[in-house]
Amino acid sequence: MALTGMQIYKSLPKTNCKDCGLPTCMAFAMQVAAKQRALTDCPHISEEGKEALSDASAPPIRLVKIGGNGKTFEIGQETVMFRHEEKFHRPTGVAVRVPASLSDADAGALIERANKSTFTRVGKELRIALCAVEVETSDPAARAKLAADKSEVPLILVGGKADALKAAVEAIKDLKPLIYKADASNVEALAELAAAAKVPLAVGGKDLEELADLTGKAKDKGAEDLVLSFTANGGQTIRDLTVARRAALRKQFRPLGYPSLVEVQASSPDLEGILGGVFAAKYAGIVLINGVEPWELLPIMVTVQDVYTDPQVPNTVEAKLYEIGSPNENSPVMFTTNFSLTYFSVAGEVERSKVPAYISVVDTEGLGVLNAYAGDKISAEKVVKTVTEQKVSDKVKHRKFIIPGLLPIFRAEIEDTSEWEEVIIGPESAREIPAFLQKWPNL
Repeated sequence: MALTGMQIYKSLPKTNCKDCGLPTCMAFAMQVAAKQRALTDCPHISEEGKEALSDASAPPIRLVKIGGNGKTFEIGQETVMFRHEEKFHRPTGVAVRVPASLSDADAGALIERANKSTFTRVGKELRIALCAVEVETSDPAARAKLAADKSEVPLILVGGKADALKAAVEAIKDLKPLIYKADASNVEALAELAAAAKVPLAVGGKDLEELADLTGKAKDKGAEDLVLSFTANGGQTIRDLTVARRAALRKQFRPLGYPSLVEVQASSPDLEGILGGVFAAKYAGIVLINGVEPWELLPIMVTVQDVYTDPQVPNTVEAKLYEIGSPNENSPVMFTTNFSLTYFSVAGEVERSKVPAYISVVDTEGLGVLNAYAGDKISAEKVVKTVTEQKVSDKVKHRKFIIPGLLPIFRAEIEDTSEWEEVIIGPESAREIPAFLQKWPNL
């Protein structure tokens, strides 16, 4: 039976020390009751309190931390089946495989290339989260140390032989790598290794029944931080992931109460990228792929970024005057809304045009141009008021003002009610902006 916040609070120190990151012990107790925090996040709870509350208050999906020494990645501790119920908390991490067949030089080069696989979208940096290094080489410890030296992200040590994994883990155990993976043939040996080194362990089975049995065996051997491992198999894997998550969240079934990793094996990089995005959306905590090409990585990362935004909080930028490039008194002036995707799409295309410009961002409560107009969140009057408050006219000596092509109806009113003498109707889509601005100032 689930405990209430008050029942949990009674076993806490009640010192309001804030070491858990929350302002009071009561706030922490309420988070634990809601399954959003683990009882172990309180560093001062007594052993008696832990014993009394640990099972009942543990999150239905365990939080697993991979990595150390400033390079960490967290998965698990999710609380809902569907994003609209609240939100998903810990974004899926993309892990790139480094094959054992590569020489040390080639392996190092691949890791460095993965480090550089970063992208910027709507103002946020996207990058790989983990490096999965196969360690069944002639010198597993050396390969693990090479990866530790080169990689800027936490490591997954990949292999099936206990002796090779043990050598690799011992070489870098302070970095808390994830051991991948245990199965029916080696679960006890790898669980003992994970428990002794205090590192997380991925466990895989031929079906959910065997997987639940193996996580129980691993836990009996002292391995606490477990990850459920699946191999991508289309619809069946989606079903298994869904059933496992439902069993953990709805039924409090502890043997499946762990985050998941999906190893994508596909016949082509195109299919691998597609499957990576599918499993990132539902419900992989880690997606393990082979490719490192930008065109394969970016779609998966964009899917993760979109799925793991809070659906109840608009994705916005600050409503203010932005300068793209180094605009001067002769530069064009335009406006857009404060929906992040809209703003960064416009700003990116303005930058691509090589024409420095001013962009006035109007507060539309996080809606794009058409949605803002349909929802009565933007009007010509509001645009005029915004650019006046931002003192846009002080920046330029001309009186030309570019408006989105989707809002031509604003043209006459802006000209009649503001100091902008010539309102120019701009492109309907951002991709047309570079060609449009190339004609400035003869628009």
